[in-house]
Amino acid sequence: MRIFLATLLILITTHSFAQTIKSIHYDGLVHISESVALRMLEFEAGDDVDKKMIDDSIKKYFKQGYFEDIWVDIDNEKLTFHFKEKPVIAKVVLKGWKEDDEEIKDSVIAIKKGSLYDEEKLEAAKKRIIDAISQEGKIDSVVEIEKEYLDNGAMKITFIVNEGETIIIEKLDYSGVHGIDPEKFDEMIANKEHQFMGWFFGRNDGEMSLRDLEYDPLRIRDVYMQHGFLDAKVDEPFVKVNFDHYTADMSYQIEEGEVYFISGVSIEQVKPVVDEKEIAEVLKLTKGEVFNIETFRKDSQSIKTFIADKSYAFVQVIPDLKKDKQKHTVEVVFKVIPGDKVKIRNVLISGNNRTLDRIIRRELYLGPGDMYSLTDLKDSRNALGRLGFFEGNTIEEKRINNHTMDLVVKVKEAPTGNIQLGGGYGSYGGFLLSVAVNDRNIWGSGINVGIKAEKSERTQNYSFNISNPRLNDSDFSGNFSIFKSVYDYNDYTVYSEGVTVGVGHRFTRHISGYLGYSYSGNSYDIFNTDIIDTYYFENYAKSSVSISANFDNTDDFYLPREGMTFSQSFEKSGLGADANFLKSRSKFGKYYGLEDYVGVDVIFRYKARFNYVADTGYLPIADKFYMGGLGSVRGYEAYSLAPTVEDVDAYGNVDIRRVGAKQTFSNNVELSFPLVPKAKMRLVAFVDWGFIGDASLNEISRGGYGAGLEWFSPVGPIQLMFANPLGEQDGDKVSHFEFTMGQRF
Repeated sequence: MRIFLATLLILITTHSFAQTIKSIHYDGLVHISESVALRMLEFEAGDDVDKKMIDDSIKKYFKQGYFEDIWVDIDNEKLTFHFKEKPVIAKVVLKGWKEDDEEIKDSVIAIKKGSLYDEEKLEAAKKRIIDAISQEGKIDSVVEIEKEYLDNGAMKITFIVNEGETIIIEKLDYSGVHGIDPEKFDEMIANKEHQFMGWFFGRNDGEMSLRDLEYDPLRIRDVYMQHGFLDAKVDEPFVKVNFDHYTADMSYQIEEGEVYFISGVSIEQVKPVVDEKEIAEVLKLTKGEVFNIETFRKDSQSIKTFIADKSYAFVQVIPDLKKDKQKHTVEVVFKVIPGDKVKIRNVLISGNNRTLDRIIRRELYLGPGDMYSLTDLKDSRNALGRLGFFEGNTIEEKRINNHTMDLVVKVKEAPTGNIQLGGGYGSYGGFLLSVAVNDRNIWGSGINVGIKAEKSERTQNYSFNISNPRLNDSDFSGNFSIFKSVYDYNDYTVYSEGVTVGVGHRFTRHISGYLGYSYSGNSYDIFNTDIIDTYYFENYAKSSVSISANFDNTDDFYLPREGMTFSQSFEKSGLGADANFLKSRSKFGKYYGLEDYVGVDVIFRYKARFNYVADTGYLPIADKFYMGGLGSVRGYEAYSLAPTVEDVDAYGNVDIRRVGAKQTFSNNVELSFPLVPKAKMRLVAFVDWGFIGDASLNEISRGGYGAGLEWFSPVGPIQLMFANPLGEQDGDKVSHFEFTMGQRF
């Protein structure tokens, strides 16, 4: 009876609040159309509607996420839903941390302009900012959100960041380490112990990186595996933080285990496609030696490259280690699944809105109908990079079926036609300004045309050159140039003008040769006729033949990260003209990207030059060697380092003149660091040292060191170099600043 009465009461109550609705209207609705809003209702005009049905409808509308407030009113059987929509976010500002980093705004804040205001999303963005800062090793960071309504009703959101303090690792201990010097770990891990003067280049600043804490144990274990400790265990680091001083002590607990030796190396081919003896020749792991995980990885890649070069594009190499824990030996097994041979169906090129298709295709070592080769693919990428026409290039492999694929070459054009500026200032020559109009890829044809004018207080140089690296798309090249120069010295002026023509040939992918002829006339205008020794100032003509060979397997023209260059040239003059000598020039360059080792795009460069000239009849001082400036030893004026002679006039005044040397050697070590990656700006630190002399290279020895800026500007690559001399002596002409534009780094 009680249940019946309660149920009856509920029915009567519910019925008493129900009301017939004859029409439904909407006010303030923008993001949802009225027809969609009506379909979302569980009732329609003419139905009896109670309070619960209206509440359910409001909740359903709220779930759409567009509204800040919703309410209803009923007037004369007319039901009206009123909506207050959330404001649109018109601007998102970040203050106090990475203010100009648009990538951070996109990835961390992740609130787009034009999105609707959402309190939960703002709080989530706030948390992501704090988490991102903490990953940099900073704690106690605070983020406040400032909201401002604009005149148009939209909203401006400002995240005000107060970065916390950086944790400095004061002490780092390793327990259980016996077989390896812990200093080897410092080469791999990111979180290192603070060293004295940690702010100085090459020292450890001790700043903690939380994002690397979980990876550092893996890096330490990798070091162990490079030395044969296959059972090494490295626990997560124990970190004890002193929040009063924001310092930390860290310790690792390590179980080294035993060193494993290689008991054998075997290759298992699912389908025999090559002689296993041929594969074994590319392997570095050897039976009886200590196992090295790094060599193991390289051998796996070498096998893949070897098989893929046989046209098995989809080859898989599955390496395996079979450990014998009793004998502490390991058998290395490489399982090879070659797949089928693959042929190139088509080569598609995109992104070259300026460079002609044929200019790109002639650098590719794979074309339609060719069998696939991984080495050919890599060499094609590098060849495109060496052109210097593109900011970057990729060659994607588009699989058609098990037997065919397309290659999709994607390039991004770089500015090749530009006005180049260069110069510097020295106490001798004053300010030097160099202006050149040059295009290395005129009209997208691959032809290089340049006009150059250079002038300082004492020098003038004018030249025109044109060269085609691939005559008629062949392996032959050709060049032609003319020049005129004027050099003013204290008591005389040197005038030179000449012409050069030559032809070259590319013998292999990386080796090319050149044969050229040049003629020049050289004369002197002597101001001081009291100079006793006029031997150095005889007018002369030079007719010479040059031959050279060049090796270049780098991956980029302006900023190589791998490979080396080497060139050797010989010039013989005396062909029907006054000058008679034999000159040799040798150049070497090695480039190595260190990103895999340090986690940052650091580039190591080593460059060396050796020049020698033999006097076989008459050697003018203009054809002897001088040192200093960009390309030899920075910190000294260009051409200022050389042997000297004393000239005495009729009044006994002594004038010291640089008369050049017969041999010189200079080398440079450089480290290039990313400074502002988005602006393509890099910082370079360098040390130069050179030797020069007539009878011996030890006659004059000087060095220089400094730093500079490398910038791929919209008008071409720019270098700004700031240098200091090393080994400076009285009479040396130093130069602390030089800049160039359009040259290879």
